[in-house]
Amino acid sequence: MTTQSPTLALTCDLIRRASVTPEDAGCQEQMISRLEAIGFKIERLRFEDVDNFWAVRGESGPIFAFAGHTDVVPSGKPEHWQTPPFEPTVIDGMLYGRGAADMKGSLACMVVACEQFIAQHPNHSGRIAFLITSDEEGIAANGTVKVVEWLEKQGEKITWCLVGEPSSTSKVGDTIKNGRRGSLGAELTVIGKQGHVAYPHLAENPVHTIAPALAELAATVWDNGNDFFPATSFQVSNFNSGTGATNVIPGEANIVFNFRFSTEVTADELKTRVENILDKHNIKRELGWHLSGQPFLTAKGELVDAAVNAIKSEAGINTELSTAGGTSDGRFIAPTGAQVLELGPVNATIHQVNESVSVADLEQLTCIYQKILENLLT
Repeated sequence: MTTQSPTLALTCDLIRRASVTPEDAGCQEQMISRLEAIGFKIERLRFEDVDNFWAVRGESGPIFAFAGHTDVVPSGKPEHWQTPPFEPTVIDGMLYGRGAADMKGSLACMVVACEQFIAQHPNHSGRIAFLITSDEEGIAANGTVKVVEWLEKQGEKITWCLVGEPSSTSKVGDTIKNGRRGSLGAELTVIGKQGHVAYPHLAENPVHTIAPALAELAATVWDNGNDFFPATSFQVSNFNSGTGATNVIPGEANIVFNFRFSTEVTADELKTRVENILDKHNIKRELGWHLSGQPFLTAKGELVDAAVNAIKSEAGINTELSTAGGTSDGRFIAPTGAQVLELGPVNATIHQVNESVSVADLEQLTCIYQKILENLLT
């Protein structure tokens, strides 16, 4: 039997632990045991039903933090997988299993990179830290956001933060996320008057009244983006109305929509512009907003330079900086003043049946992480 590399062996161990959000299933304790062995001090931080930990090595100086999550999304029906989702299996150089790419592979790379770096540089400058949660794939209420609040109370400030989200497109390191768009969601109830379809003059159809306003919202140019962000987008994700009967005009319509927005506009500006459009169309309504993340950007600086140079050195490619995609826990860390970027494996199969990651990419990512440590802390 072929001996597994340290990175592959640890990735497989983590995948075997069915840590469906918000469960951790022992992943964090496995990581903690490895980190304690190389001199990290551990703070276990449980908030409600969520396990988190903060680990740090070094006594003073700037903090370089690896950030990530041990929880995974549900596997779906196991019979739809070519191999059991929580039994890691290597086929033709690809490791299959839930969390292989998102993001247990990255976690293993982080740990092994630190082990190798510290073996070579036991007296490195600054501090190395880990901020790990099991509440990223869920509601994200008791994970990274709570750990960041705890760090603020301790007077700790992260200088550089590398989030291990799967950022790469076709080859590890070809894309790093140096920012993310903001996310502003809304639940809109349009209030009408229920009645018989044969007597529309005695009723008020909320589907009819909201339609022109929705058309205007969908056609509105909210901004034109900038050098780092695409233009802000508006999307309706749910629209529900009616009683199920064909002869009843509904009394209300319920609509859920979302903005993914750039740094060219604020959440408050978006709210105001939406309200103005609804007022223009005389929409009687109840409207609730949920801001799940502000846009953030690490345009340049030591962290981006360290990552770009490490990828060039270890993978031989020029990386692309991107702010595309969804949100990540970086949105909770960036407001503290930290430089934040996301660098991880190829994201082609994340959240899918037969999620997989290239074994060779895991080895290369370990080397890239180690090189980033060398670039910043030696």
